Amino acid sequence: MSKKNIIITGGAGFIGSHVVRRFVQNHPDLHIINLDVLTYAGNLENLKDVEKAPNYEFVRIDITDKTAVEALFTSRTIHGVIHLAAESHVDRSITNPIDFVMTNVVGTVVLLNAYKAHADTSAGRFYHVSTDEVYGTLGDDGKFTEETPYDPNSPYSASKASSDHFVRAYHETYKLPMVISNCSNNYGSHQFPEKLIPLMIHNITNNKPLPVYGKGENIRDWLWVEDHARAIETIYFNGKDGETYNIGGNNEWKNIDLVHKLCEIMDRKLGRAEGESAKLITYVTDRKGHDFRYAIDASKLENELGWSPSVAFDQGFDKTIDWYLENTEWLDRVTSGAYADYYQSMYAAR
Repeated sequence: MSKKNIIITGGAGFIGSHVVRRFVQNHPDLHIINLDVLTYAGNLENLKDVEKAPNYEFVRIDITDKTAVEALFTSRTIHGVIHLAAESHVDRSITNPIDFVMTNVVGTVVLLNAYKAHADTSAGRFYHVSTDEVYGTLGDDGKFTEETPYDPNSPYSASKASSDHFVRAYHETYKLPMVISNCSNNYGSHQFPEKLIPLMIHNITNNKPLPVYGKGENIRDWLWVEDHARAIETIYFNGKDGETYNIGGNNEWKNIDLVHKLCEIMDRKLGRAEGESAKLITYVTDRKGHDFRYAIDASKLENELGWSPSVAFDQGFDKTIDWYLENTEWLDRVTSGAYADYYQSMYAAR
């Protein structure tokens, strides 16, 4: 019997690479197709340990390219899609919203149409990975649940909310099998250093300013990326069709407290005097429409599917910092664009 073909979009990115690696290694009975256009945040070096696996394939496609996507879906029988490809940096969405509309909304609809028209939907499902930012902002109390009304405040969150609605509409209109998950902020290895934690690690290492928005009092719930990948695996195979599941770390931090914690640990690991890295903290003008607080109630996922975070934050945070300190060459390459040479040598002739 031939293996089921599962497309994972955005599989060369931060979260996507962890998901691809998990599915390739844990499910040799599946053929995993990593579909990625390789923007600045997509890096094939993230997948060196599985790139030669017999059940892994990389295909470079822009999900907004209807012709290319249709060609892939008609070239073999696709059974499932795990859709992670997205423009995800809020600041970039504020300066250039149209890119987010194209990738996050149009790209999602292109995939939905191809899956509806050509896939064997009886043997898989369309899994749309989304964000807690679609819910808007919280005050000092409460948490987002799956019943929280959508109230997006940035072009990024608006584009993700729209794509969520399209996925649900295809389920209702065309009976397409689907699940959606909305997760909190991820941290861990292989994250592009425009995001808070790897940016701060990179800047501390190089004695550069540590930019903190406003007074740094915005609050985020942090989820270890490996726990997120495990949740995605659990939901894809065991989630109830048509349902939404929130994924959170139950781990809230003020941004400024997180940065101070990071400075403290980095001083110790780099052999610096206590308080040395904290001198690099620089307060900058706050982001437009900056949501105050996000917090996820993941009890539905925990109670119905048995998932819960496996790593305490101190342990996960320490592992994350060690990875970046041990992989400074990776950081240098992703910030310089040198990984393009790696792509050329590995895939140009294929």
